[in-house]
Amino acid sequence: MNKALLIIDVQNAFNDPKWGNRNNHIAEYNIRHLLSVWRKNNHEVIFIQHTSKNHDSVFHPENEGFLIKEIVRPREDERVITKEVNSAFIGTNLEEHLINQKVKEIVITGLTTPHCVSTTTRMSGNLGYKTYLISDATAAFGVYDNNKQYFDAQTVHDISLATIHNEFATVLSTEEYIESYLKK
Repeated sequence: MNKALLIIDVQNAFNDPKWGNRNNHIAEYNIRHLLSVWRKNNHEVIFIQHTSKNHDSVFHPENEGFLIKEIVRPREDERVITKEVNSAFIGTNLEEHLINQKVKEIVITGLTTPHCVSTTTRMSGNLGYKTYLISDATAAFGVYDNNKQYFDAQTVHDISLATIHNEFATVLSTEEYIESYLKK
């Protein structure tokens, strides 16, 4: 079965203090570990890079935040797809590329769990791909709701994963996926 690893928005923009408190500070290390195993097995790797037309945005291509973090920097032969919305499937050629490569299984990692990671995972599941979301290769930031109640980053992360698991994807840790993957 053809597989693709999606690494979503692992960009310097998320180092900006404006985001507040974050959970899972080892997410990028887990992504790098999974990426290393993935590359050794010559499976498809696709980097998703968020972009903004707003010059003031940390995601604008002229800003340092636009760059993919060095820890998971793509190789020259790996595909990078830019997107302007939360889903990596909207306004991009991602689905067309996956169809052309006969990909049936998608493994999702990246930033942030409740936003681009969740939205892309939901669409992947809805489009019929066998989808895995790697729980410790994603991270979230704390947020305030419409009533100004604060939810810490770990709670946001955990609830985001819970709403996806067994509905849109199978949620596994990096090691759980690698153990499962290496047995196939």
